[in-house]
Amino acid sequence: MKYSGNIFLVGPMGVGKTTIGRVLAEQMGQEFFDSDREIEATTGADIPWIFDVEGESGFRQREQRMIDLLTSKHNIILATGGGAVLAEINREHLMSRGIVVYLRASIRQQVERTSRDKNRPLLQTPDPEAKIRELMKLRDPLYSEVADIVIDTNRRNPRSVGLEIVRQVKDLLNENSSSSDRHD
Repeated sequence: MKYSGNIFLVGPMGVGKTTIGRVLAEQMGQEFFDSDREIEATTGADIPWIFDVEGESGFRQREQRMIDLLTSKHNIILATGGGAVLAEINREHLMSRGIVVYLRASIRQQVERTSRDKNRPLLQTPDPEAKIRELMKLRDPLYSEVADIVIDTNRRNPRSVGLEIVRQVKDLLNENSSSSDRHD
C-alpha cells in the first residue's frame, strides 16, 4: 500500500460504492470519481450501450485505461466498477496507488439494491440472483486480495460507513507509520 491521499472503493454491484464514495469525499474534503461515470463521460455513451456494441471485453479495455488514469491522481476517492478487479493490471494499480476499501453486502442486499437498475448489463438475465452469486464466487477472492480494509455495508447508512472508513484509514496509517518508525 502506497498512500497518496487516495482511497479506492471496490466491491460488487449494489454495495453502495458510488453513494458511499460521494459521502466519504465530502467527509474528507476530497474529489470524488466513479470509474463507470468517467467512462460514460469520455465516450458519450452509457455502459449498457458500450456492452452491446463492444462487448464486455471492449468495456474492460476502456475500464483498464480509466483505472490507470484515475489511480494516477492524488487525494481522490474513487468508486470502481464491480468488475474492475478482474484485470491484474487494475489490481496492481489499485494496490500500489492508494488505500483499497472492499465494501461488502449480502447477496440478498445486492439483489434488492440492483433489482430495478437497467444500467447493469451483466444482470439483464432471467435470474439476476444466480448471476450475482456466480460473480461473487469469482470476484470475492480478488476483492479480498486488493483490500487494505473490508467493511460490511448491509443495512447501514452511507454516512456511518464513510465515518468508519475514515477511522480505519487513520488506524491503518498510524499502524504503518509506527511500524516504519521501528524499522528506521
